[in-house]
Order: sequence, then C-alpha cells, then structure tokens
Amino acid sequence: MNTMVLTRPAQRPGCRLRLPAAPSGVAAARHHVRAALAAWRPPLDPDVAILLASDLVTDALGRQRDGTITLAVDCADGQLRVEVHGAAPALPWPADSRAAPGPGVKLVAALADEWGRYRTPDGEAAYFTLAFPGARP
Repeated sequence: MNTMVLTRPAQRPGCRLRLPAAPSGVAAARHHVRAALAAWRPPLDPDVAILLASDLVTDALGRQRDGTITLAVDCADGQLRVEVHGAAPALPWPADSRAAPGPGVKLVAALADEWGRYRTPDGEAAYFTLAFPGARP
C-alpha cells in the first residue's frame, strides 16, 4: 500500500506591496505581514516579525517624504525575509551601511538573525531575516 504525505513547500510564494510613503503605510505593512504569516504559518513569533517590519517601514518613511515604498515578504530556505524598498534616501547615506539611524532599526539589529541596507538602482532597501528554529543556515 502506498501512502502519500503532504508536506509544506520549502518556499512559499513571496508577496510584494506598494505602500504610500505616509503614516498609513505603517499600518498597511503590519496588516500585510500579519496576513502573510497567518497564511504561511512559519515556526516563528509573528509579533516579532510584525514589529520589525513596522520599524523598517517607519525608518523608510523618515528617509522618504513622498511617493511610495515597497514591502517584500518572502519565506524560503528556513527563514522569513522582509525588505523595504524606497526611492533615493532623503537623508545622507551613512558611511557604515549597517549603521542604525533610529531606535526602530536598533530593535531590528537586536532581534533579527540578519539585517542590513543596500543600494538599489532606484534608491535603497533595508531588510531583515528571522531564521526558523532548527533550520540549517
């Protein structure tokens, strides 16, 4: 007799959302991350992921005064990765690309398994990852 066991895929389809570069974008980001985590049910604390995503979006709003920012959430290879993309930074780029410009990003640095910033053709992006317990690097 053959038995079939359904497993969760190792990678869930990522999702991207354009948000207004306004305070309402922070609430929309929290809602989006919460919905993605509810659908994917990764083995991590959703409150931490939502808090860190909110902090990255808040930091991006402090750097970009208008337009939109993009929130990207991916779940693959034993980790959750959240990125926030924005246009050219309104504030000078720090000499150390991992420098924490605000208290929210300091939380990201303290709680994320990996985090950072990098330049993009359209401006900059900030990201963090949260590894699943027991996941191999």
